[in-house]
Amino acid sequence: MLEIKGSVAVITGGSGGIGMALAQKWLESGGRAVIADIDEKALATAKEKLGQNVETYVCNVTKEEDNAALAAFAMEKMGSINLVAPFAGIIKDAMMVSPDRETGKVSKKMSLADFQRVIDINLTGVFLTVRECSEQMINNNCKGLICLVSSTGSMGTAGQINYASTKAAMSVMPKVITAEFFRRGLSDKIRCVAIAPGYVGTEMVKNMNQKALDKILADVPIGRLIEPEEVATLACDIYRNEALAGETYFIHGGLRLGSKG
Repeated sequence: MLEIKGSVAVITGGSGGIGMALAQKWLESGGRAVIADIDEKALATAKEKLGQNVETYVCNVTKEEDNAALAAFAMEKMGSINLVAPFAGIIKDAMMVSPDRETGKVSKKMSLADFQRVIDINLTGVFLTVRECSEQMINNNCKGLICLVSSTGSMGTAGQINYASTKAAMSVMPKVITAEFFRRGLSDKIRCVAIAPGYVGTEMVKNMNQKALDKILADVPIGRLIEPEEVATLACDIYRNEALAGETYFIHGGLRLGSKG
């Protein structure tokens, strides 16, 4: 079993949502953290809330040089990287093609810009963060976990061809990374998993139209949203348990998506 106390987490998207919840849980358990975000003001607010044993870094995860600098910064400031949590992500939902109700002809399409932006942050950004942090972990003999964020949306949700595709990718990455590290004799030192939440009670979701939120909750067997702290606790538990590797672990309150997503 690994100990969180004294261990270092690098968390992108760390100024809010699940990333912030993970930072809080990690610090409460005696760990240290580097939280990264593109929003400098949000990082300053998060730093004030989190207090000691945390460093902040402004990072655009779509940029190769920013990710390399983030990983180097973590090593310089903290001396180790033990948990890599690339939680930065966005949604830009739209139907791929939307036929007009009256004419039956396509009147709207998901823009290439909206498709590509989600891919850039949710997939390419994750790849770059993981690659650069892994290099530092290997070169500095660090032991720990790479924890990705997938989603129940990986099973296919209408209106999210961009987002769902990135989250499906997160579900297969742990298998690929584990296999590659196994070939190089590294898989006992650096594990990789993904956690896949259902509907999480972030501020954005909680502030939704109540009727829309009620419709969502009607599909959740436990009858409520998953709290960000519950997702963070799962990530910490997986970090501690060295037998957990190469898989995706769902945390969705029993949710099963219907055929229409």
